[in-house]
Amino acid sequence: MKVSENFSLTELTYSDTAVRLGLKNEPTDEILRNLQKVCQFILEPIRNHFENPVVITSGFRSPELCLAIGSTIKSQHTKGEAVDFLIFGIANKEVADWIVNNLDYDQCILEFWNPEQPNSGWIHCSFSSNNRKQYLRAYKQHGFIVYEPIKNVS
Repeated sequence: MKVSENFSLTELTYSDTAVRLGLKNEPTDEILRNLQKVCQFILEPIRNHFENPVVITSGFRSPELCLAIGSTIKSQHTKGEAVDFLIFGIANKEVADWIVNNLDYDQCILEFWNPEQPNSGWIHCSFSSNNRKQYLRAYKQHGFIVYEPIKNVS
């Protein structure tokens, strides 16, 4: 089933962990509508601008799946409002800066990105009814994940 022109429900819901643990990861109708908005306002504009496939590493995650991977049930992934992705061959910071400068979004997070390694980590981007326009970098420090605002957009 297509959620938008270039994105399928399968790629927005697939999880190796869910398959391995036998967890259901099926969105409700409301969550499906949220995934459609993420595609319309985030993923499709990115794909069209960069003219390259966007590789989804995580989209919708059921609360059970979030707990199984060490996330929280409060994650925007459980509402279908967030997606983690990358574009092979294009630096994550370049893509994230473009999002921040050109799209309406809730959070754009460079997750585990290292400035000295342009293709490290991935991008987490969300879209909701109250977009906060937060641009952040997530990294581990002393065993905890730290979220730091990014101020300079190139």
